[in-house]
This record gives sequence, structure tokens and C-alpha cells, in this order.
Amino acid sequence: MPTTALSLLQDLYGYPAFRGQQAAVIDTVAGGGDAMVLMPTGGGKSVCYQIPALLRAGCGVVVSPLIALMQDQVAALRELGIAAAFLNSSLDAQAAAQVEADFRAGQLKLLYVAPERLLTPRFLALLEQARVALFAIDEAHCVSQWGHDFRPEYLGLSQLHERFPQVPRIALTATADAVTREEIRERLNLLEAQLFVASFDRPNIRYRISEKQDGRRQLLAFLRDGHEGDAGIVYCGSRRKVEETAHWLAQEGYRALPYHAGLDGRVRARNQERFLREEGVIMVATIAFGMGIDKPDVRFVAHLDLPRSIEGYYQETGRAGRDGQPAEAWMLWGMADVVTQRRFIAESEAGEAYKRVATAKLDALLGLVETASCRRVALLNYFGEGAEPCGNCDTCLEPPALWDGSEAAKKALSAIYRTGQRFGAGHVIDVLLGKATDKVSQWQHESLSVFGIGRELDEKRWRAVLRQLMAQGLLAVDHGAYGALQLTPASRPVLRGEAAVHFREAGRLAKAARKGRRSDAGTADQPLFEALRNWRREAAARHNVPAYVIFHDSTLGLIAAQRPASLDELAGIPGIGTKKLQTYGAEILQVLAAGA
Repeated sequence: MPTTALSLLQDLYGYPAFRGQQAAVIDTVAGGGDAMVLMPTGGGKSVCYQIPALLRAGCGVVVSPLIALMQDQVAALRELGIAAAFLNSSLDAQAAAQVEADFRAGQLKLLYVAPERLLTPRFLALLEQARVALFAIDEAHCVSQWGHDFRPEYLGLSQLHERFPQVPRIALTATADAVTREEIRERLNLLEAQLFVASFDRPNIRYRISEKQDGRRQLLAFLRDGHEGDAGIVYCGSRRKVEETAHWLAQEGYRALPYHAGLDGRVRARNQERFLREEGVIMVATIAFGMGIDKPDVRFVAHLDLPRSIEGYYQETGRAGRDGQPAEAWMLWGMADVVTQRRFIAESEAGEAYKRVATAKLDALLGLVETASCRRVALLNYFGEGAEPCGNCDTCLEPPALWDGSEAAKKALSAIYRTGQRFGAGHVIDVLLGKATDKVSQWQHESLSVFGIGRELDEKRWRAVLRQLMAQGLLAVDHGAYGALQLTPASRPVLRGEAAVHFREAGRLAKAARKGRRSDAGTADQPLFEALRNWRREAAARHNVPAYVIFHDSTLGLIAAQRPASLDELAGIPGIGTKKLQTYGAEILQVLAAGA
């Protein structure tokens, strides 16, 4: 086996060079250091722990929350010729015992396991008997109560450092704001770990958000306008809506399947298996579906209801376009969604601190929905990353109607500053409207110069102003201080009257922006590309793996475009490593010869 990180990448995975911070992460972990990695979906997180596991003595133990993810990852690794296995409830006792024996004997390089199993006395004892190269904690945001997908079983993973202090650890997630990052570091005892934060930008995804009018009609128009035959995910806010939408789409001629936690486990597993292995399937689901889904050719993610937070929205939309080809994130929303979300927060049994944070996160999401500027800029601002307008989202392609909010912005920012940047939106609005509430009186805010200066707008309009100020990066929310609104450096020119601010007109959302973009993976020679896809489908059936485990569409597109005439030429295509060249090279050349 090759002995350097780059030679492994080239020979096994078939790629000429690392992307972004991958090489730095691999160097850190392979050298025995801990790492915390924030990298967008499709950014190549798995390589960051798989290659160090191959370079180090022993077996890399990967903590993964989903059976389907484990199975797909192991299938892909075995296709590369890497000794990998998983331990989960899908194995019978004999098969599980064999995996344990192989692990103990040092015959595996990667072992995937669920957090619940890893923390059992039996498995902890097994770890003592084997040589562990590293611990990789995937979907690490699950450890944070502020994250969008908190899972209590992740809390016990701090034991890994206590029991095995010499074994390096790497925690990975595709999304986490500053508060969630810090909690991950604390709860996993990764305070000394090197932090790697890649860009959150997914330039191949077009973001489109529209006001909900007739959800089914709008969804049908979206699918027919560029996504016929595409694989995609449609998220709904309730189980009932999932089943009704899946049934309706099936009646309209689409291969749509439902997925939610209330379905029988065998039905859920069967539907997920079909989505992963078949082409052109639409999964209609609650947020119970999707974490760790590696399917690269998902061409769209649609939300028929408002998500819970920007983190959730980013994680869910990130499941589109993992192959780097054009994809769409399309969402409908209405004020009824907002009312429902606020009711869920109010009726939650969680503490007041959690409710304040949840409300602030919802307001930030509404700011993204209502922003008059580039969606991508607003999204990246939330994660602390600057960006230029993308020219590809709905607000860039068809700018919405605006009003000059410079004076309103100055008043709002002044009220936040004069009240000490210690209060949430509700109190700031009370001061602007001149409401002498008990809280206003307690803090003697009636005496401030900003008291009552905003009576020209009502409470609803002021909330929209504050949300859009957040979306434009002029305000931040301190989640640790009762959801307090705070000024950012960008707000100073606005306060001084040196910069103008414009807001989206209420109720005037952008129209659907142009046609959806199809993947251009096979446009160089579409008949040859389709012939290669047909061959891949047959090969996947023979090997009993999803089609994308054989090759991604992007690799097939390059083969169709370049038409290699020999194994040496085929080896130069990104995504074709040594093992896959040996296994599939001759068959691919036969397909190309027949196509010629």
C-alpha cells in the first residue's frame, strides 16, 4: 500500500491533489494530534480520517449515527480494496463475532460503529484488546444541545479521551455556529484540538425561497421546470404531510417515497435503500431523514415548510449536489409556519435559556428568508464568513422590491446601543414604540433619547427590520446572553449615516428565478454518458452496492467527454484509482468502443 497521504489519494481514490484544508487535517491526525473539522457536505470529510487511519498502525474507529451511512461507507471502502467493516444491529451474532475477531486480530483498517454500541462495556473492553489508530466522531454537532440534531448518546464520547489518551481524535461536522462549535469542543474534551474551518460556501447550489401560496402547485411547477427524472428530497413539517405529499407525487407520475419516524422500521429501511440505490427517486421526508446520506447525485432539496434554524436549513440543503454538479435548494414558507414554530418553542418543556436561543435562531432564519440581498451572502454571514453576491440565487437573478430603510436601521441600531446591547428583539421594539412595560420601567429606559422614536412602524414591521439587519450582518445575536442583539463593526457606517440600508418590501418576495439547472456531467456526449450509466447500474447490481459507489456521475461525464482509448488514459480520469481501474477498466473500454 502507498505510504504517503498524497500517494494514497492518487492510487486508491484516483484524485490528483487534496482540496482546501484536507492535507493539513490529515497531517495533524496522522501525526497523532487531535482535530476538529468543520467542512461542508460534499467537501471531503471522510478522506480526512480514512487516510490517517491507513497511514497509522492499527484500525481507525469511526463513530457514525446511521446504519445506512455505515453500510455505504464500508461498501465504498471495500470497492477501493480497503479492509473495512461495521458493527450494528443489521448483523447477526455470527457476523458480528467475525467482525470483532478481525478487529482484535488487526485485520481491519476502518471499523464503523454507532455511539450507543461504542460505549457498552463489551465494546470498550474490545477496544482494550485491539490496536486503535484513531477515533473519528462523525456528525459531531449531535453532541450539542444548541445544535439542530442533538443526540444524548453522543454525550458519553468524552470517555474516549479519558480511556485512550494516546489515541488521536478527529470530530467532524458540516455545520455549526460559534456557540455550537464551542460546546462540541467542551463536551468532547477537544479544547486542545486544532480547529479547521473550511468555507461554508456551496457555489454549485442555487438558493431559491418563495412565499407559500399553493404548495402542491408550486412544487409541481418546480419539478417540471428542470428536475424531471432527477433524484431529490422534499422536506415536510409533519408526518401526515409527508405521506400525503408522497402519495400525491406518485399519482402525478413521480417515483416518490415517504420517510418519517412513525413508519415501520422495515418500510423506512426499504425506502431509504431504494433512494440510495435507484436513480430518479424522490424522498418525501421529515428531518428524521438525511443525516450522513452520501448519495452524490441529489439534484434538489425542497422544503415545503420552514426549517427550524439556519443550521438545519444548511445541513438539509447541503444534501444536494455533493458531486459538485449544479443543484437547487428550493423553499416555500408562510406566516403560518412562523406561528407554528413559535408555538413549538413556547410549549417546549426546555428551559428558558434554550427557548431564547431557539427564538433567536428562528429569527435569524426569517432574516435569511426576508433578505433583500444575496441569499448566499446572508447564509455565509451567519457562519461568520464574508462573501460577495453570487449572481445565482433568486434575489440576485430577480431582485425583489425594496424600500429605503436607512432611517429605520439607524433608529433600531441606536436603540440597541443605548440599551446596552443586553436585550432581545422584544424589549428593543418596546423601547422604539415607546411602550412603558414593567421591564422598560425597571431599566429606566423611558428616559433614553431613543424611547418612542419608532412609532411610525408597527411591531411586525420592526421585527422584519431587525431580522433583515441580522441577515445583512449589521446585527449579531449573543446566544449566551438571553438572545441579546449586538452591533457589528459593519453597523458603524450606518449609524453615522455613511451607508444606506434597503429592506425587502413586506409580502413582495421574489418570483421563481429562472429554470433549474441540470447537471452538465454528461452533456459532452449524452448517449455515451447514458450508456455508461446503464453499465454502472448493472455493475452496481452485480456488486450489490449503490451505483454511486462504483463511480460518480461527474467521473462518467469526464469519461464520456474524453473517450480514453486505453487503461493508461482511463487512469488519468479523476475518481479512478488503481483498484477500480483493475476491476472496471476493461468493461468501461468495451462500453466506449461500442459507443464509438
